[in-house]
Amino acid sequence: MVIELHDRTTQTVMKYFKATRDPKVRKYLPQKASTEIEALADFEKTQQPGATSYGRTIYVNGSYVGDIWCYCIQQDNPNAMVSYCIFDKSYWNKGIATKALQMFISEIADKFSLKSIGAFTYSANEFSIKVLLKNGFENTETFVEDGVESIYLEKTLA
Repeated sequence: MVIELHDRTTQTVMKYFKATRDPKVRKYLPQKASTEIEALADFEKTQQPGATSYGRTIYVNGSYVGDIWCYCIQQDNPNAMVSYCIFDKSYWNKGIATKALQMFISEIADKFSLKSIGAFTYSANEFSIKVLLKNGFENTETFVEDGVESIYLEKTLA
């Protein structure tokens, strides 16, 4: 299985937005953008100089299956948050997110000179938690937001 990270484009943003309307995906992935216009506007912000977010697409054997991104990139205290989604459910539980996150961390750690990376996930999302733990994140906090128990995990890089 060949896993690659590629640039995001307006076409992949639109495909991602449509694919993540699936109720099974949405169960694990809160979405900021509620319309295609909002999703494209958010993408355009990432293309501007000094953007505080950066994303890539995840391809498996040449097929686009998900996205991975970091946000809240801070230069004064070099850290960021990371998130990812394999929207093609036929690729769930195959180690793709684990490998893609490993690749992405290597890329963004150098690109943004990061010292740490954080991630939020729902406590019930055992698969995402496993992906993060396999990549060296540690559970640092459990909290309830909007009635949903979530956890914060963090990885120290330097």
